[in-house]
Amino acid sequence: MLEKLEFLGERYQELSKQISDPEIIADQNQWKELVKEHSHLEPIVNKYKEYTQVIEGIEEAKELLKDKLEKDFKEMVETELQELEEKETIIEEELKVLLIPKDPNDEKNVIVEIRGGAGGNEAALFAGDLLRMYTRYAERQGWKVETMSSNIPDTGGIKEIVFLIEGKGAYSRLKYESGVHRVQRIPTTESGGRIHTSTATVAVLPEAEDVDVEISQNDLRVDVFRSSGNGGQSVNTTDSAVRITHLPTGLVVSCQDEKSQLKNKDKAMKILKARILEIEQEKQSEEIAESRKSQVGTGDRSERIRTYNFPQGRITDHRIGLTVHKLEAFLDGEIDEMIDALTTTDQAEKLKKTQS
Repeated sequence: MLEKLEFLGERYQELSKQISDPEIIADQNQWKELVKEHSHLEPIVNKYKEYTQVIEGIEEAKELLKDKLEKDFKEMVETELQELEEKETIIEEELKVLLIPKDPNDEKNVIVEIRGGAGGNEAALFAGDLLRMYTRYAERQGWKVETMSSNIPDTGGIKEIVFLIEGKGAYSRLKYESGVHRVQRIPTTESGGRIHTSTATVAVLPEAEDVDVEISQNDLRVDVFRSSGNGGQSVNTTDSAVRITHLPTGLVVSCQDEKSQLKNKDKAMKILKARILEIEQEKQSEEIAESRKSQVGTGDRSERIRTYNFPQGRITDHRIGLTVHKLEAFLDGEIDEMIDALTTTDQAEKLKKTQS
């Protein structure tokens, strides 16, 4: 580990020089990549500096204790040595976590898709609850939320919605949310007081950048049509809705929320690129596919990951066996405790793999 840290320290110094080089700054694409690597290495290098200072302190304390010291001074040095050795252990663990290979998508924005599943109108209402939960969480983080596409029934709730969350590290925090979310509650229309079970599916995709996905215009079929449903005076008067079909994969994305055909097309392309990136990553990189098979789940949208039980006021994540008894606050966006637990479990699994 120490050899690797030495190497990373040297690489960090090299990058610090390169990102100040006018010739490299002139090539914005190369400069951005180097700055990205530099910022990734910075916390590791800083933690390693802290570690070396602690090691130096331990060696100095041990050297002092070899001499004959007055009782009070000796006790002070021994106390300091004990504290430094405890700190050494803590920093070593922190360095191990920092050295875990990073998910290349962690810092990206996310495209979240929520769909009502089994349970009819109750499923649509629950999908609406999940939308509010993620929207409130994003607000708490200072992130921006933008609806890309939606299907909202007259009966309430949400049949389907796709939205973009823009914010640093959004994917790293929300990537464990993909899967089937199950709700158990008594519907307002249920006179007998029976608990009904409904589901909604969530898919969290990293927003694809142009460098991630190249799409040939020849592979696309773009159809325009008139919007339907709620949308103001322009509905059914202009061909503003857009449907894009990616011919090689058969993926189809439709957007009609905006009055502008151009804006609808732009949103549809963002969703399409994110879905194609997901397919390419699963197909081309066995390493990424393997990383998803950690204890926190596969990221498969068909996997049941969590149950929200209203009568008992609890949320249980089935992947890590964690139950939280604060349903109302959780659905109001206070989900950090669950996300932290999922992240910690995932890091522990990855750490095992790097050490085995």
